[in-house]
Amino acid sequence: MKQRIRVVALCKKTNNILLLKRAGGRVEGATNFELPTGKIEFGEQPDEAMARVIYEYLGVQTAKMQLSDVITFADLFEVSQIGNLYIVYDVELGKESISIGGERYGAYKWAKISDANSLDLDEASRMVLQITSTKAVRVSAPVITIEQNPDQPAMLTSGFATVYTDGGSRGNPGPSGLGYYIIGADGRELKRGGDFLGFTSSRLAEYYGLKEGLEQAIELGLKRVNFRSDSLMMVNQLNGVYPVKNKDLLQVYEDVLKLISKLDSFSIVHVPREQNREADAEVNRAIDEHMRREAD
Repeated sequence: MKQRIRVVALCKKTNNILLLKRAGGRVEGATNFELPTGKIEFGEQPDEAMARVIYEYLGVQTAKMQLSDVITFADLFEVSQIGNLYIVYDVELGKESISIGGERYGAYKWAKISDANSLDLDEASRMVLQITSTKAVRVSAPVITIEQNPDQPAMLTSGFATVYTDGGSRGNPGPSGLGYYIIGADGRELKRGGDFLGFTSSRLAEYYGLKEGLEQAIELGLKRVNFRSDSLMMVNQLNGVYPVKNKDLLQVYEDVLKLISKLDSFSIVHVPREQNREADAEVNRAIDEHMRREAD
């Protein structure tokens, strides 16, 4: 199944939410309004993309944003079986007046959130509103405050980095290790490493990998960081999709939340295993080196 990744904004004012009207309507001709939604361009972090989308579509800079949710769903009307991963942000707009630009949208409106089920929405936006409004468990993500610069759109501010983390166990439980791989906004490697964890489970190793990645990012002075992991369970737990119920995870989970609070911006996204090869290699290197020492 192919996957479509988008950032989407929940811009709220009192009890209303901002919707945009497609110029000329949708191809299907069924619905006209949608939440501000856009692609992540090559080299962008999700919050950079969100700020850019707001600026391009509305002509307004983003004052604050906070990661609200990461949700997945399948298109109901796509024969090609496209899956969707939507990174949802609560967005506070700047003080400028909204000015719709470009060819994508022709108008906007503020609609009552309570009327979401009866609004003329496209299917993806309706799904986002339904899922986010029914979530009972959430992780409180740090609020990103963006410095306003009239000469430069806020989304071009530097200081972003991406951290790939991984953890693995041979035997589950068995000999385990962690790994991390950190790259800057320009794609250059900043640091990589791994460590042997002893005899534990793969799920615990994944959390220790994330914890180590956080500690290394903080040590490097990074403040706005996007984490990527091939552990869907951990990603969903950190994004509030699932609660952490396993007692063996609770302590390291709480340690991770404390480290996240030291960052100005945090997001975590699930990636396929083949996109996490560098961190995975560090896991295996750490385990292999320990096993060789034990054999000598």
